[in-house]
Amino acid sequence: MPDIYILGIESSCDDTSAAVTKNNLLLSNVTAGQAVHEKYGGVVPELASRAHQQNIIPVVQEALREAGIDKSELSAIAFTRGPGLLGSLLVGASFAKGFAQALEIPLIEVDHLQAHVLAHFISQGQTGEKRLDFPFLCLMVSGGNSQIILVKSYFNMEIIGQTIDDAAGEAFDKCAKVMGLPYPGGPHIERLAQTGNPEAFKFSKPQIAGYDYSFSGLKTSFLYLLRDKTKEDPTFVRDNQSDLSASLQATIVDILMRKLIEAAKDLKISEIAVAGGVSANKALRNAMLKTGQELGWRVYIPPFSFTTDNGGMIAITGYYKYLNKDFCDLSATSYARVTF
Repeated sequence: MPDIYILGIESSCDDTSAAVTKNNLLLSNVTAGQAVHEKYGGVVPELASRAHQQNIIPVVQEALREAGIDKSELSAIAFTRGPGLLGSLLVGASFAKGFAQALEIPLIEVDHLQAHVLAHFISQGQTGEKRLDFPFLCLMVSGGNSQIILVKSYFNMEIIGQTIDDAAGEAFDKCAKVMGLPYPGGPHIERLAQTGNPEAFKFSKPQIAGYDYSFSGLKTSFLYLLRDKTKEDPTFVRDNQSDLSASLQATIVDILMRKLIEAAKDLKISEIAVAGGVSANKALRNAMLKTGQELGWRVYIPPFSFTTDNGGMIAITGYYKYLNKDFCDLSATSYARVTF
């Protein structure tokens, strides 16, 4: 069977990314970020879609150059269909459709969340690469999603638990904003937490049935603590940033891990993975590894380059869909919300 070259295009939010895979081997993974959103404290959809229009051609060109192949060698083009910001998704989808049509090769639509899970199957050509066995549980944590996914095969996934309000990444960012930290707040919280006491402050931990999450109560208790303490001492936040960050981070990690442990025990599954932007958080990674040692899990943590939105995860998903001849036509429309 000839080698399969997939170009993957990701444009669901504020990162324009393109990658090329040769079968399951990653040849290139190029991403252009958008610093324009920092001063607004969050992603501005209209600005994001405009930036994608500027970035997508040079990003794709660089991905092909780094991969060392010509566009004529591509077997198919995979693109993020959703979920995400519709304006951003449309830029990637439109480019992918036009490029595939011009090259007369198949077009493959990819679900963004499925792709985060399947990023674990990307090969970088390194010896000793671990591979997940089915079934496994994947903790999906990002700015927009907090889910526990039961993964039975490459494309048989079931969300068995999810947030009923805010996501973990959103809790990090919004609490950071209240503290006066720049956007995105998660990395700043993590940095400050390194020198803080995780036991300094106690925040609300929701009691939600099943495997679902909730972070709105945590955010509220964090806000109320800052409000009350600042009335007593106007410099409270500045003087306690590290302890506040460490306590917030420890609470979020504990909430995430409790449900994951419960699900793993109930379903008797010991293959456990984590994915999404918040999986870059070192405290969460350490909690996964520590719990894995205690409970006999085989834990899979993605390289930092695969935690954020990237073309590599789209390309690898496209590869497995290509093997199934799971193609789409030009009528495929983008969607903003989770569908699988």
